[in-house]
This record gives sequence, structure tokens and C-alpha cells, in this order.
Amino acid sequence: MDAQPILDIAGLTTVFRIAKQRVVAVRDLNLTIAPAETVALVGESGSGKSVTSLSIMGLLPKGVGEVESGRLALRRKSGDVVDLRGLSREAFRGVRGNDIGMVFQEPLTSLNPVFTIGEQIAEPIRIHKGASHAKAFAEAVGLLAGVGIPDPRRRASQYPHELSGGMRQRATIAMALACDPALLIADEPTTALDVTIQAQILDLLKRMQSERGMGMLFITHNLGVVAEIADRVAVMYAGSIVETGSVARVFSHPRHPYTEGLMRSAPRLGEATVLKEAGTPLPTIAGSVPSLANLPNGCPFASRCGYRIDRCTEALPALADTGHAQFSRCIRWQEV
Repeated sequence: MDAQPILDIAGLTTVFRIAKQRVVAVRDLNLTIAPAETVALVGESGSGKSVTSLSIMGLLPKGVGEVESGRLALRRKSGDVVDLRGLSREAFRGVRGNDIGMVFQEPLTSLNPVFTIGEQIAEPIRIHKGASHAKAFAEAVGLLAGVGIPDPRRRASQYPHELSGGMRQRATIAMALACDPALLIADEPTTALDVTIQAQILDLLKRMQSERGMGMLFITHNLGVVAEIADRVAVMYAGSIVETGSVARVFSHPRHPYTEGLMRSAPRLGEATVLKEAGTPLPTIAGSVPSLANLPNGCPFASRCGYRIDRCTEALPALADTGHAQFSRCIRWQEV
């Protein structure tokens, strides 16, 4: 694997200012993605996963959200390395859709309802490659065929509402890949789909990545999807990464109580029936995620943690090297 990362995030802190209140949505995040590597970002809703992706893409709501500190180094297809934080709004338009592609969770809201599918896929090809309208549309048809949509020429002339959910998601993937990006961000792209279509979309993303050698940041709350598609996983909680490592290592030897709780809470085949017959409730993580507007001192997971001691409430733990290229933000990781 190429030693030079496509994306190198260091110390990313993203804040929102709402009614004169400063809310830290992502705190001191460090993450790298290499070519042909898939890194999964996983955690409960509100943990900061999507805000991280919007920070990378420069799509935070203007006047409300901003990247307050940190470095977002992107190695572009040209080989140049740029800090995305230093780009102007105009320069960023040359990056989005060209060097970075993004697949959103709900294609019906991310696709424009008044333009045909083919027109929407052709647009970045015209803008970034300077192709004519006819050539860009022909490439769009080819991309639709490449993502497995039957009768692609006819589908290219249809509008989003005329396609099924699975076809719409394939179309958004085709649009994200139109300019052969170095990095693809997939923000929960299978959540709105049934399990059969989910499997097809995951297979499609893996095939596209293998063919193109791009890096991929895959955002999800589904641990089964992580096991299926990712090489490494970063677990987020209350705006911070609390554990990171290879999927195999983190899943077999979690070193943070939150990760351990997530693994224990994931349902297994037949387990629900056995527990119901025994009168035992399904495993859960007690309590709830603290408000980002009022985070407690120390470890944000402390109030829900069975390993908590007094030191846990004094300061946010640093990421500790637990061996095997695995890191945990817990002072008692050896006991987890």
C-alpha cells in the first residue's frame, strides 16, 4: 500500500455557533486514508461522523459551522498536496467532484428533481474535464452501465423520481465517480435501502474501489457493514475518536469500553429469541450521549462506563497505543 496518504487529517476541531453558544462537534480528530484503503467512521447518531465529512468537503453551513483548527491535507490526482482549510470557495469547487467524490445517505434529497439523471452525472464531467455536452452525456451513460443500471441510455433521460431507491443510489455513485476522484466519501449510503440492495451497493463500492484504486471514507453506524467493507475503523463518541485500528483487531479485541458496548449490543442470529425465552433483555449501553453543548470534564463516556474511576472525570484521556497499530482513548484499556 502507498505510504503517502490521500487524506491526512491532524487536530481537526469543528465548531458551531448557535445563539452565541460555541458547540464543539468534532474535537482534535486525527485520521489518515491511503490509496485503495477503506476507513470506516462509526458511532451513534450525533457522534460527529457526518460533521467530519462536511468539514472535509467544505460544506459546513456558512456563518454557523467552521473548522476552527487543524489540518486537512489532501493529495490531489495531480500529486500536489493541499490543505483544504486554506482553499478559497472558488478553489474548493475545483476539488469537489473532481478530487473528492461524495455519496450521501438519501439519494432522493441529494439529487436535483428537475434535472435528468444523465444531466446531473454529466455536469461534473463538463465542469472539471471541459467535455462537450454530447461527450459528457455519453460518458454519463457509460457510468450508469458501469454501476449496473440496465438500459442506461433510457435511464439517463429519466428524472430521480422515476428510479427505484437502489437505482438512485447507483446513480449518485456514478456521479461521485464521474471524474475519477482520489477519495470517495460515502455517508451512510446503504441506510435507506433494504438488505438485499444494501449488499449490492456494498459490492459495487468495493468493485469500483478495486478498479480505480481510490481511498474511501465510509461513514456508518452499522458494525456489520464495517466488517464487510472496511480495512480500518475509527470509533467516534461525542465528537472524538475513542478507538482506532484494523477492523479485525478492534472487533476481536476492543480496547475502549464504548467499543466493547457497541460490539456487545450488536444483535446476533438467533440471540433475540434465546434471550426472550430466558426473560433476559437485549444488551444495551446504559444512559445517553452527553450534549455537545455541555460536555462533562474528562472522558465524555464516563457517566455510562462500568470501568469508571475518579481519574476518568479529571481530563480527556489521550489516545494510548495498545499495540498492533490499535489506539484507545481510555486510561484503563488494559482491563477492557
